[in-house]
Amino acid sequence: MSRLPKDPVILLSFLNTQLRDFYPSLEELCGAFGAERGEIEETVRTIGYAYDAEKNQFV
Repeated sequence: MSRLPKDPVILLSFLNTQLRDFYPSLEELCGAFGAERGEIEETVRTIGYAYDAEKNQFV
């Protein structure tokens, strides 16, 4: 996750913006940034959010 924001709130905002504007899935975003999906989901889960594939965003 070195290329992604470390702060969970900033990461959430960044991810949802990227998913909305550039990536059709979390898997594609992870591939583009060389990030581990589990690590991203765990970080965002600490502030009460989870990925919704149908909406393609963290809710």
